[in-house]
Amino acid sequence: MDSGHDGGGPPRRTAPPAADGSIVVSNVVTSEQTWRVPPVEVVHRSRYVEVDGMRTHYLEAGEGPAVVLLHSGEFGGGAETSWEYLVPALARHFRVIAPDWLGFGRTAKIHDFDGKRERMLSHMVRFIQLMALDKAHFVGNSMGATYLLQMAAERPCRLPIDRLVAISGGGFIPDNEERRRLLDYDGSEEAMAGLLAAIFEDPVWYQDREYVRRRHALSVAPGAWEAIAAARFRSPQAPVRTEFGGADRTPYGNITAKTLIMAGDRDRLRLPGFAVDLAARIPGARAAVLANAGHCPNIERAEEVGRLIVEFLTADA
Repeated sequence: MDSGHDGGGPPRRTAPPAADGSIVVSNVVTSEQTWRVPPVEVVHRSRYVEVDGMRTHYLEAGEGPAVVLLHSGEFGGGAETSWEYLVPALARHFRVIAPDWLGFGRTAKIHDFDGKRERMLSHMVRFIQLMALDKAHFVGNSMGATYLLQMAAERPCRLPIDRLVAISGGGFIPDNEERRRLLDYDGSEEAMAGLLAAIFEDPVWYQDREYVRRRHALSVAPGAWEAIAAARFRSPQAPVRTEFGGADRTPYGNITAKTLIMAGDRDRLRLPGFAVDLAARIPGARAAVLANAGHCPNIERAEEVGRLIVEFLTADA
């Protein structure tokens, strides 16, 4: 298997074709004729805004009270891949705004070797200010949910949060084999299929060859791999650090926004009971656990997630 590297982006590996012409990914043969992810109802518009000199991309759809969607942080992640299945349901009730985080999707790429988290948060705060949002509901998935909860717990809070939905984010993050699939991504289609297998329960999301290729292409777009991977590269003399496996010291008791914690019951990146445990640490928070869903129920269980979010955001409004 070729492990050559051209000097830009991640080292590449190419999966050999199987006898029937399909490719083998993570020890599973995929077939274009067999597996198809659901079609997307495209109702969003793609827009750009300059945020302190950084070209920032976001999706927008619908009218009404604002809902801001903050996407996950895996290689190949972005606003469109995280939220394309959920936007149609939300846009029937709200003005939906889904930005690409700094370094992700079609937003400017910054290779930040230290302080990446704060740079991303500050950029998002400025984006919200430029969008002139005095108040908005916020929904996050994975990294987006973790950062959202951390910012909601700040005093003062830098975001104009009305109600908050956190999907598969916040709380203790175990350092396990599935997590390593995300961190050790090498830029190959085979590794992308393995990454998707770690975050989804339904095999269609890592068996659909076209979907794997789409995610892979996003992950190796100019600057994309470097922007996400840069935080892992440190001086050889620096101690090895990881944000996973350590104690979660977020002061969740500071959160005053009405909060819904959502999770899939088959999420291999979280511990069993994670959503209920986290909700108990937030005053008045509720938990919703979706059956037969992995780390991204906003994608593989979008219809049910959309219904629960709309009910939560409109109840007693």
